Amino acid sequence: MGKNILEAMTSNPCAIEADRSVAYAAQMMKQEDVGLAPIVENGRLVGMLTDRDIVVRVVAEGKDPDTVNASDVASSNLVTIDPQQDLDEALALMARYQVRRLPVVEGDGRLVGVVAQADVAEESKPKKTGEMVGEISKD
Repeated sequence: MGKNILEAMTSNPCAIEADRSVAYAAQMMKQEDVGLAPIVENGRLVGMLTDRDIVVRVVAEGKDPDTVNASDVASSNLVTIDPQQDLDEALALMARYQVRRLPVVEGDGRLVGVVAQADVAEESKPKKTGEMVGEISKD
């Protein structure tokens, strides 16, 4: 592919501070029309919150979204990528870990972007894109 992550990623994603409520996070996600929100502490990535996390870990458990912190229900076992890495590496990570989005962090843990399956697909060859989607979608 030749391009690096920096060229394809979404820069400055709308991140949520770790101490904000799940209700706040859900409102922001609705406003931004996204299903994923990076959770940060002082600009450093500490988790990723998905709309599914909210449903499964808050709503289905009968918890109050106004009192639960976003960081308490966000996924913290993260797969990340450096902005200087190649899109082929993003493709391999997405397939290996079956994820559709990768947070882009610098060496100090500071969030600088998010690269999505669609970003990689735009830049890659159709055959590679098809293989990636197949790997990511495996059960």
